[in-house]
Amino acid sequence: MSTIELTADNFNEVISGNDFVIIDFWAEWCGPCRKFGPVFERVSDKHEGVVFAKVDTEAQRELAQAFEITSIPTLMIVREQIDIFRQAGALPEAGLDDLINQARSLDMEEVRASSTTADKNQ
Repeated sequence: MSTIELTADNFNEVISGNDFVIIDFWAEWCGPCRKFGPVFERVSDKHEGVVFAKVDTEAQRELAQAFEITSIPTLMIVREQIDIFRQAGALPEAGLDDLINQARSLDMEEVRASSTTADKNQ
C-alpha cells in the first residue's frame, strides 16, 4: 500500500476512518527524512490493514504545531483514534517492522482503560 498525504483537511477523516495509522512527519529539506522516506514506503507494502500517512511539516504547519512536532522525522502511531507512540528520528526497516508488530499486539481495551484512568487523574 502506498502512503497517503495527510493534511489539515483530511486528518480527522483518516484517523477516524482507520483503526491503525502510522504517520511520518517530514520535510523536503530534511536529510534524515529523505533517507527514511524509502524505508517508510517499503514497510507500507508489507503491512496490510495499516494506513501509512505522511505530513509535510512545511506545507501543514498547523498539524505539526498541533502535535508539537519539534524534530523531524517524527513517527507517530494512532490505533483506534488513540496516539500510542511518538518518537523523533528515523528507524531502520527492521526496527519499523518490529514497532508495527508491537503496536499491533497491544490490547487496545487495556490501552483505553489506562488512558481513561490517566485522564481522570489530571
